[in-house]
Amino acid sequence: MHEHEQAGDVRAVPAQILKRSFRLLVLREFREKDRPPALALIRQQILRDVHRLQRHGIFFSCTFLPEITQWLSELLGRPSLRPSDYPASPAYRNPAWPSVLWRPDSRIWDDGVQTVEWRAEVIFADQASFDAFITRWKDRLIAGDPTRGAGDGSSAAL
Repeated sequence: MHEHEQAGDVRAVPAQILKRSFRLLVLREFREKDRPPALALIRQQILRDVHRLQRHGIFFSCTFLPEITQWLSELLGRPSLRPSDYPASPAYRNPAWPSVLWRPDSRIWDDGVQTVEWRAEVIFADQASFDAFITRWKDRLIAGDPTRGAGDGSSAAL
């Protein structure tokens, strides 16, 4: 898997494909002694920007881009479901939808800069939905692959 060679690089790197899941670098946290962390958003094409402003500051969450959310909704149904007695009972998460977990990795660069690489791991409920996702969104998952020619449509990374 291709990694950045410089800490300040925010270009997309290919997703790491796992069993029924993939990991995607989305955020880099810079750590320096006696200073608050600085954050860099990685330009990728699967998830929305992870930072959201709210009343109490910034929080970080992972959601799919609108076109991917729409595609997943057509494949798996709505992200949240309503029970038959709604609104007496609350809506609940559609278990067929992928789950997203944060995976931190500490990294020390050649020039001594220390970062935490924050990857989102997207885990699918079943192999069929994962395979459909990979087939449909393969080009976005391999974005940033240095072995891929610009615009050639190749998918050597998968």
